[in-house]
Amino acid sequence: MADEVILLDVEYSMFGMRARIALAEKGIEYEYREENLADKSPLLLEMNPVHKKIPVLIHNGKPVCESLVIVQYIDEAWKDKSPNFLPSDPYARAKARFWADFVDKKVYESGRRLWTTRGEELETAKKDMIDALKLLEAELGDDSYFGGDNFGFLDIALITFYSWFHAYEYYSKLSFEDHCPKLIAWAKRCMEKESVSKSLADQNKVYEFVLLLRKKFGTG
Repeated sequence: MADEVILLDVEYSMFGMRARIALAEKGIEYEYREENLADKSPLLLEMNPVHKKIPVLIHNGKPVCESLVIVQYIDEAWKDKSPNFLPSDPYARAKARFWADFVDKKVYESGRRLWTTRGEELETAKKDMIDALKLLEAELGDDSYFGGDNFGFLDIALITFYSWFHAYEYYSKLSFEDHCPKLIAWAKRCMEKESVSKSLADQNKVYEFVLLLRKKFGTG
């Protein structure tokens, strides 16, 4: 009996994109269901009653919530399928998880402030974002990917934000490539992978989506 895999998601979510990349990397077929967060489906509310958020991976009727947990679950549930996202060494695994958590705490929050704030708060957000990206660039070093020669867990965690970089740069007047050229080279390298390029939302469409959000929330 084949696995039943359903992904509840939103096209422009950098968190949902992580699940899409992980599924594509493993070659897992699944049903994609786009959610309307203004009118959440009964299935979403049933499958994630705690946070009521996407993404939710439903594997044979059982829900898995939170994007990094989903990526790890996919890695473990289909461990017979290559590639493996997390390294076998316990310390290397711990480091990958640490930096992925850093992405969620620092990159996401700074990025959100880049398009929702003005004035002094925006200037602080710009500094925080560049500081965070520089730390990640230092962690990458001269490797092809954060997993060394292999595209892995931290690469999946971070690359989805690349689809939002155009919007971030537009509203902050920053050039990430000027500040972090190695990191942008890494992002372009990741985009050469079909699993990534087909899973990420188009940067221009994300910008249009952010424009709508700014109007909706009165920050435009």
